[in-house]
Amino acid sequence: MFEGPITSAKSRRAAWIDSLFVDHAVFRTVWDNFHVVIPGKLYRCNHPTPSRLARLKQRLHLKSLVNLRGHRRCGSDALSREAAARLGLRHVDMAFESRGAPHRERILRFHGLYQTMQFPALMHCKSGADRAGLAAGLAILFEGGTAAEALRQLSWRFGHFNHSPTGVLDAFFIHYAATAEGRIPFLDWVRDDYDEVALRARFRASGLSTFINARILARE
Repeated sequence: MFEGPITSAKSRRAAWIDSLFVDHAVFRTVWDNFHVVIPGKLYRCNHPTPSRLARLKQRLHLKSLVNLRGHRRCGSDALSREAAARLGLRHVDMAFESRGAPHRERILRFHGLYQTMQFPALMHCKSGADRAGLAAGLAILFEGGTAAEALRQLSWRFGHFNHSPTGVLDAFFIHYAATAEGRIPFLDWVRDDYDEVALRARFRASGLSTFINARILARE
């Protein structure tokens, strides 16, 4: 694995090799999984290559890049951080899990970041399917949208499989809709009533989707 940072031509080559072949960015050179979340304000995609990030910055007038993978010692991370700095983008680290019930503290931290974020913003995880879907759904609820609208950000058309362990993200929005929506504002529910341990205990994934996500797609 590439340890970083990029300090020379040799380390840049190492970063690219790691990104393309260890972090699977070779597939992301032809597939971006780019989608609009909130027109003119918020977008989502898989981990962008530097050249794609430059094109999106110019086209969408981006101000921020939100890294939903968290700070990682890998070539993709080093390359996108360097590109964001070169392009004048604010780089924001906001790590989420894709296979666990969303953590209360992380949701609240994301809301705090969202309140002060410079828009338009682009959010990415590795594949743009699961953590990007969760963050997009949360943003929709922050903006006053419904749980049903948030849940649509977790769909097979983004590469998300709700019968795999990542389906716990769907269960989170479904749980809010069933137990509190229309009675308790979303953030109040997260702060006071949401029980991530209970949600995790109730959720069960199916074997085939788990195999596809973990073994074939090599999701984080």
